[in-house]
Amino acid sequence: MPRSGRQLRIAAHGYEAVIVSIGATLRTLTFEDRDLVVPFDADAVRPGYRGATLAPWPNRIVDGRYSFGGAEQQLALTEPERGHALHGLLAWVEFEDRLVLDDRVVLAAVIVPQTGYPFRVEVEVEYRIDVDGLHQTVTAHNVGADAAPWGTGPHPYLVAGPSTGSGAQSVDDWTLLLPASEVLTVTADRLSPVAVEPVSQHPEWDFRSARPIGDVFIDHAFTGLTRDGGLAEVRLTAADGHGVGMAWDERCPWVQVHTADTPAVADTHRIGLAVEPMTCPPDAFNSGVDLVTLAAGATHAASWRIFSL
Repeated sequence: MPRSGRQLRIAAHGYEAVIVSIGATLRTLTFEDRDLVVPFDADAVRPGYRGATLAPWPNRIVDGRYSFGGAEQQLALTEPERGHALHGLLAWVEFEDRLVLDDRVVLAAVIVPQTGYPFRVEVEVEYRIDVDGLHQTVTAHNVGADAAPWGTGPHPYLVAGPSTGSGAQSVDDWTLLLPASEVLTVTADRLSPVAVEPVSQHPEWDFRSARPIGDVFIDHAFTGLTRDGGLAEVRLTAADGHGVGMAWDERCPWVQVHTADTPAVADTHRIGLAVEPMTCPPDAFNSGVDLVTLAAGATHAASWRIFSL
């Protein structure tokens, strides 16, 4: 088996995606042979969280500590350089196949009760292609006896133009439209949340009108999203007008955006823009902001879509 897991290819309407079983990860997505996300090789260990499904929380839990239902919990610190618990518990879990069709796959895994998260939640991840692009839906079902804290989101790195090979571009070359009026500021050293502030106070992160990204560093959560017909939409375009978009509904009032800064690793430095719709902000297990409390027997679903421009 390839290091990234079982390879599940779906295709329709000019789109083609490969989903892999480890982390229910989106490994590749193309439209008419043009990359829409930064891919990685089937036999590679997935680079970080590229394309992974994040659950039962997206982003960070500060110090890996939180309190829920009157009990204090301590999670493993999976971001040791900053001392946080990062991106949930399923990123390196092998999902099983529930359904495999030409244009749709459904995978599932169970979060078992464990240190720091003593809850049992079944997670189902659907990827589906139609004329509007690639749709992903994450559905949680609390199959345990107690209410559980819950949040989710994806981790694709979008690309508007070629990010590797001859003519490779970077996020600096692309134009971003991000319809968010507020940004969650963070500490410089640990990226711990500080405060939600208007982007008008931080013009370097104000992309409500489309403009080139340039050399700005972004690794922040945004909210106050402008929606059209209930949908928020981020657009990333190259100079030739081609690009990629991502859209989601009110189930995700937040979006994390990251310029993939890895100056010590040239091969990955600023080669894609992470766009991560989230049901809750960073450290929601502590702040409680938009945190889903999943009652015993309850179900919660959230979805998003990636499409070609």
